[in-house]
Amino acid sequence: MPYTTSEQAPDSPERALPTAPPAQTPEDSEPRGCLYALSQPPLLLFLTVIGALLLIAGAHDQFLL
Repeated sequence: MPYTTSEQAPDSPERALPTAPPAQTPEDSEPRGCLYALSQPPLLLFLTVIGALLLIAGAHDQFLL
């Protein structure tokens, strides 16, 4: 069991201070929706492979069993 105390550690110079988020550019202000996410090649490839596996399994169950 680790040792814990109720005291808070003092601030040290090495400790990173929280910074403000970067200012948004006009490009970032427009929301991106589902169609933007689906246009990403890795996601589209993944969904294609999963869809093909489901199609093959469904056709196998329908016609060969």
